[in-house]
Amino acid sequence: MVSKIYGQKKKSTEIIISDQTGNVRAIWFNQPWLSKTIKPNSQIIISGKVNVFRRRLVFESPEYEIIDGQADFIHTGRLVPIYPSTSGLAQRTIRKIIKQSIDIGINQLTEHIPTKILYEVNLTSLKDAILQIHYPKSKQDWSIARKRLAFDELFLIQLLVVQQKEIWSKAGSGTPLDSNNIPLNQFLNSLPFELTKAQQSALNEILKDISRDRPMRRLLQGDVGSGKTVIALASLLVAVFKGYCGAMMVPTEVLAEQHFTTISSMTDSISVTSNQKNIKTLELPYINKIIHIGLLIGSLTKKEKEELNLKLQKNEIDILIGTHALIQDSVKIPRLALVVIDEQHRFGVNQRSLLSNKGNKPHLLAMSATPIPRSLALTIFGDLDISVINEIPPGRQPIRTRFLEPNERLSAYNFIAKQINQGRQAFIICPLIEESETIQSKAAIKEFEKLSHQVFPNLKLGLLHGRMSAKEKNNTMLDFKNKKTNILVSTAVIEVGIDIPNASTILIDGAERFGLSQLHQFRGRVGRGEHESYCILLSESKNLEAKERLKILERITDGFELAEEDLKIRGPGDHVGTKQSGLPNLKIANIHDYDILSIARNEAIKIIQKDPELQDLELNMIKNKISEYKQNILIENNYS
Repeated sequence: MVSKIYGQKKKSTEIIISDQTGNVRAIWFNQPWLSKTIKPNSQIIISGKVNVFRRRLVFESPEYEIIDGQADFIHTGRLVPIYPSTSGLAQRTIRKIIKQSIDIGINQLTEHIPTKILYEVNLTSLKDAILQIHYPKSKQDWSIARKRLAFDELFLIQLLVVQQKEIWSKAGSGTPLDSNNIPLNQFLNSLPFELTKAQQSALNEILKDISRDRPMRRLLQGDVGSGKTVIALASLLVAVFKGYCGAMMVPTEVLAEQHFTTISSMTDSISVTSNQKNIKTLELPYINKIIHIGLLIGSLTKKEKEELNLKLQKNEIDILIGTHALIQDSVKIPRLALVVIDEQHRFGVNQRSLLSNKGNKPHLLAMSATPIPRSLALTIFGDLDISVINEIPPGRQPIRTRFLEPNERLSAYNFIAKQINQGRQAFIICPLIEESETIQSKAAIKEFEKLSHQVFPNLKLGLLHGRMSAKEKNNTMLDFKNKKTNILVSTAVIEVGIDIPNASTILIDGAERFGLSQLHQFRGRVGRGEHESYCILLSESKNLEAKERLKILERITDGFELAEEDLKIRGPGDHVGTKQSGLPNLKIANIHDYDILSIARNEAIKIIQKDPELQDLELNMIKNKISEYKQNILIENNYS
């Protein structure tokens, strides 16, 4: 029996379904048209959740299918797919269209994976995989189908990155930088600290690589404060001692200036003899050598840039540090033998290659302070060898992290004031520069005014954000470093590269708007001196999941462990930027498919080692797939 139920504004459809066991009621809210679709005395199948209403069993908006002689049901009586949709587009409509498309096109699919690989890796055919991923007969069949399609995605990625690595290694001779018979140990012994075992191991791997005539391509991973910069400097000095030039590219001017200062301070004495503020002459007394460090950033005047370029042409710069300005066509680095790219995931794949193409096939060392889980690193950076610094140098202070509710804001401010009274300094981070009508979150400019006049009227505050000029940023950082300001109110511009040993507290307002890895980077701005340090996470969000996510930072201090958690929550695209890496987003595979990834990588290596250009006729379909895949990358990157 079919009948209508009329509400105040909208109509619903109710039917009574009968079989040999009795009757049950089913109701579809706000779908009056179903009374014309489901006719009295017709046979139907329904599937859904049964509730009890007024002591009677009732199906509420169940899936249904009218039995009209077909044996292959789409919406009921089987595992039913749920597709991504949008408002107004029903799952039933999507399923019907996809089922029709599969029925028409399934026999037009051509297998592109060689039979030998399918057999060795135990993969089902492409046709079966497509059928079973949409309409599986069982969960096991769905898993088998997913494994095959996930393999396809990861296999193509691995073919690309392994092929790229092979092309790079055979593209031409680089510059061998043998570290024997050079005073590298004298430099290391002059440092006020000893390298950790992890640092020494990473340096040894780099030194081994750059000693060959094949250009190095290596990723150096290390947690916040693990000491990557000194390893980079030691590598750059090898190039300098051998008579060549090294370059370091970083994503922001603040970080470039920080490296310019830090690298200079890692020598015994500094003698600034040039009248250019962006060139420092360093005396290394233990080897009686002078090296010249240059800083190239976008905010330099035209005259300063011209003078620096002239010194590069005259071979008067040994180490060049800069931002994207380094990859401009006008910048020529004739003796370039080693390129270091810090915070490499901030650069697009084309930007990284532009710098790598300067000089005569220079060695490439990419660095990241955002620990990347191994599975993600193999997927996105599979063309790079990987070194890991997984221990913190002795002396780094532990950072106590605390998540606070909105009503505890005043307590946080009082704690900061107490720290400052003890001679310390503090950061306060805001997600936005200015207030937004669409985003409810703290804005740095307004918070700076409020904190300066209402919360900390007796203290000196500084403001730092991305819209300030380079000169304003530099002056703000110098004032904070020289203790002329007590609190620095900033946006995410201080995420990396800021080293203020006297800063002991960082308060991150609107913390829910940042990922775990980014919050960990912020946390790394403190704990750099001899004082106990603190990280305070404040959030106005009422979302329970957001709160639980922030509380993860209270118990996890290891960056690599935190990166795994961040990956589970946000996925690979947000974690490190698949667009930045030059790869499209995964559709079926996910970054936790490490077993499938390992198999795909092994198969890709075997193929590329045997046939780097995929000339074998049996690999022709794979070659076409790779061409299609590259085209998709271009399309996605152009529209992202």
